[in-house]
Amino acid sequence: MATEQELQSLFNALDGDQDGKISSNELFLSPGLNAVILAETGTSPAELLATYRDEEGNITFEDLKQAVKKAGNLVE
Repeated sequence: MATEQELQSLFNALDGDQDGKISSNELFLSPGLNAVILAETGTSPAELLATYRDEEGNITFEDLKQAVKKAGNLVE
């Protein structure tokens, strides 16, 4: 489980160029983000993120937040 602030910190750490997007591949390089995305529903992180990434495979913070929320791992 993660708070929005924790999720934002993890996202910002991976968004090296600060363009507001990270690639789905970069997400899997971060054990912290990978753990938070892991859905309790049995859906893999890759399957869950496929719903939210754009045509270039990038994910915005808002998209990531929705994926984590859907996985049931966002503390509000």
